Amino acid sequence: MFEKFIQKHLNADVPEPATADNAEATAAIPKEPVQTAHDDFDWSVDKRNVTSYNKDEKEKYDKVYENTFVQLNDGELMKGTVVGLTKTDVVLNIGFKSDGLISLNEFRDIPNLKVGDEVEVMVVEKEDREGHLNLSRRQARITRAWEKIVEVHKTGEVIQGIVTSKTKGGLIVDVFGMETFLPGSQIDVKPVTDYDQFVGKTMEFKVVKINETIKNAVVSHKALIESDIEAQRAEIMSKLEKGQVLEGTVKNITDFGAFMDLGGLDGLLYITDISWGRISHPGEVLKMDQKVNVVVLDFDDEKKRISLGLKQLTPHPWDVLPENIAEGNIVKGKVVNIEDY
Repeated sequence: MFEKFIQKHLNADVPEPATADNAEATAAIPKEPVQTAHDDFDWSVDKRNVTSYNKDEKEKYDKVYENTFVQLNDGELMKGTVVGLTKTDVVLNIGFKSDGLISLNEFRDIPNLKVGDEVEVMVVEKEDREGHLNLSRRQARITRAWEKIVEVHKTGEVIQGIVTSKTKGGLIVDVFGMETFLPGSQIDVKPVTDYDQFVGKTMEFKVVKINETIKNAVVSHKALIESDIEAQRAEIMSKLEKGQVLEGTVKNITDFGAFMDLGGLDGLLYITDISWGRISHPGEVLKMDQKVNVVVLDFDDEKKRISLGLKQLTPHPWDVLPENIAEGNIVKGKVVNIEDY
């Protein structure tokens, strides 16, 4: 008994061995609950001034919460602010519930890009498979470039582009940051065989054809040259008079005459108006690219046809006969041709 007393009062932490005598007494003593560190906290405080919501109300408030963010559609153009930069990506905030990442490669034209800069981007996907906001600056630039190309095609405005490379049948031209096609036949009014000479050059163009479906555009430099030539033609025609003397360049030689470039306007010099003497082919008197003075014999303003003369700039041989040749005199001559008449 003494041992039990000592164990009970001096060593309360040591449990009393279970015996038949005390088992019944132990079972009769009620067990007190174990108290934890948070048992004295009044948990009823979480219900004070709090309203519970049913499913419909929760959906309603979720919708209100969603409306605090910018509403996006795939393919939409948005202004975004750079909020972060990494070694590979740019973090953009466009006012949506999550920020978007764009590869740093799409900003190579902005070497000094920094946090706070504002750029235009396209919403590719509001949420991809992983729930991320998918943005693209490149697609935004292409969209804006296409809008400008469509506009200048309507207005006929002259634009500048950089010839970036050679391709089959022509050249690739960068216009507003978008690739366009320059056919070889649209480079110049004269045939071009060496395309490499144009690569890297900045030139002026007109958009002559677009395809809205595939967003493809065809440009022309030749159209500008032709436009300039047409302006020169109009100016020449407005000042043209019969008997007027002009300088021309031999552009082409045929059996029936020679075509002369009068500075943007072509005129025809017939073989019979080349020389007072008899010639069998214009090439006997004229050569390609030769510059000669010609006189305007006639012209048609509507058809833009000009008849030219060369022999008319020299006196008629009968008007400058030697004084010893007179009516009734006997002279010697050379047979140059025989006709039926």
